[in-house]
Amino acid sequence: MKTIGIIALSGACDREKLNNAKLNLEGLGFNVKLSKNIFDRKRYLAGSDECKLEELYKFFEDPEIDIIMCARGGYGAIRLVNKIDYEVLKKNPKIFTGFSDVTALLLMIYKKTGMVTYHGAMACSDFGAECCTPPQPSPSREGAMFTWHNFLEAINGNRLEFCGDKTYKEGQAEGIIWGGNLATVVSLCGLDFIPDADFIFFAEDLNEPVYKIDRMFQQLLNIEKFRIRCKGIVLGDFLDADKPEWLEEYFVELAQELGIPVAGGFKITHAQEKITIPVGKRSYLHGNKLVIG
Repeated sequence: MKTIGIIALSGACDREKLNNAKLNLEGLGFNVKLSKNIFDRKRYLAGSDECKLEELYKFFEDPEIDIIMCARGGYGAIRLVNKIDYEVLKKNPKIFTGFSDVTALLLMIYKKTGMVTYHGAMACSDFGAECCTPPQPSPSREGAMFTWHNFLEAINGNRLEFCGDKTYKEGQAEGIIWGGNLATVVSLCGLDFIPDADFIFFAEDLNEPVYKIDRMFQQLLNIEKFRIRCKGIVLGDFLDADKPEWLEEYFVELAQELGIPVAGGFKITHAQEKITIPVGKRSYLHGNKLVIG
């Protein structure tokens, strides 16, 4: 039986959701270990940076832990990226998964170690609402199981194929798949975080007005290395954007400006049903079809 280690590296955790997530994951056939700081709270953070780092190293070095799953996003990961001893992680490779604020760790671990990381399931966010295996079906259960199935497909190294429902610019592109939560990606500006290989950039976000989405893309595109290495763009959900029609207009303009394939409508999202993207794996974009592996 494999073991999942749930760790709090960003915002403070809700005790009920975390306990539900533990029971749900155990119900799916896994042992579960919790980080020592899992219920710590310092303002909006899950305890101190020092304790987070101590638990991160402990989890990577623990031979019993197969998967390290972040408890939730929020804020806090960016505080760690310049403090991590990446050699500890590199010597003890593990499956490391999360999304949203955890994007900062996914990208920096990949950059510093070459380890594929997983933009996907988190404990509280995806498994904290109710039991995944109740006798009656429910939207929460179905969403959690969709997410879990896609997570397992990704971490087991299977060839992944996803189709979006929008094509802003036709074409084909290949490179590693790389990206995540747009606001968190942009928060890394000023660091050496962009891959040295060609990449297909994927992005999603939540509660951002269209002008900020525009600004964040422009901030990335102002980085010469990003612009040179980016060979295609895959867009997930931009939930609760203030003007959806403006957002569609902007993506069309972005595709025309860049002259590279751009597709959207993928289940890369803060919503209940989400696919898992293995950051750093070879990928191909053909129109609105994304193939990874």
